[in-house]
Amino acid sequence: MRVVVKIGTSSLTTESGSLQASAVGKLAGEVATVMADGHQVVIVTSAAVAAGLPALGFDSDSRPRDPVLLRAASAIGQISIIAAYREALGERGLVAGQVLLAPTDFWFRNRYLKSRGTIGALLDRDVVPVINENDVVADDEIRFGDNDRLAALVAHLIDADRLILLTDTPGLFTADPRVDTSASLIEEIVELDQRLEDMAGGPGSAGGRGGMASKLAAAKIATWSGVETVIAHSERHDVVSDAVAGADGVGTVFRARSGRLPARKLWIAFALPSSGRIVVDAGARQALEQRQGSLLAAGVLKSEGFFSADEAVEVVDETGEIFAKGLVQWESEALNRHAGQRTADLPSELLDDGNGPRTIAVIHRDDLVMLPS
Repeated sequence: MRVVVKIGTSSLTTESGSLQASAVGKLAGEVATVMADGHQVVIVTSAAVAAGLPALGFDSDSRPRDPVLLRAASAIGQISIIAAYREALGERGLVAGQVLLAPTDFWFRNRYLKSRGTIGALLDRDVVPVINENDVVADDEIRFGDNDRLAALVAHLIDADRLILLTDTPGLFTADPRVDTSASLIEEIVELDQRLEDMAGGPGSAGGRGGMASKLAAAKIATWSGVETVIAHSERHDVVSDAVAGADGVGTVFRARSGRLPARKLWIAFALPSSGRIVVDAGARQALEQRQGSLLAAGVLKSEGFFSADEAVEVVDETGEIFAKGLVQWESEALNRHAGQRTADLPSELLDDGNGPRTIAVIHRDDLVMLPS
């Protein structure tokens, strides 16, 4: 198997926020055991910011909000994190390779393929890629919990067989166990729905902002990628081996969907940011869902936001429910001018700009993905 193991900040740091070498050592030992059985493992790690804060005079109780300071802390903490993994894996005869990824590494196809090639080359040479978000050069404020989504995208990127999300709880419960002592662990989920997402609650630890909701979002991405996902307690003995083996009671297991979407469509659905929305009528939604055709101008009511051709947009019905996403072939201004028009009524210059015929589809079926409800 190819396995992606993500471990959160709360599992790697003490209550004061400092890095726990013993937690890194435990994970390294379990990774070594799994690799000895012939599997390939990628680690997606959090805690770089937490590891760097003490050097700047902060702790978990005095965490700054200034994104510049958070990026600075990450720059310091990344060194500590990779050094800890390098030492712990090295003690077990393994080599660690650091990989820092940014959202743009998934947005742009050429960078996406380069990232895939680099990680694949490391795995093929029995190196353990240790991946984190490149917070040091992040354009926006650092958002804790993003590593859950990053891990799911990495699992899709490398065609992983299993995604293991290690945290400070045994999995998803029927209610928040911090509030409801009668809550019980849900051991298997075949299909994610809104009811289950409502169970996820809010943020978890102070050091990480993702919480269970972020893990369920990651599980949705992964399972649609054909990747079975497990949420489990990082302190459980042999948790990685048990998750790989499919042992009973290891945590909450999310079964992969039977139909794995093509890589290009998964890239469109989950890796690209949306630049706007296209609102369609009921007939257009029915045609897209049942006949899997292209979206034409006749079914469009309006567009929202400003976008150019070849950008990703969400497709929503008249109630605002998002049910699809795709790469649009029209810019928003032209789409709003001609929304609702049949192809035969479109102006000739729209269909031929002098360089030859243009596509009549607003979103071609090859660039359209139907999303999970």
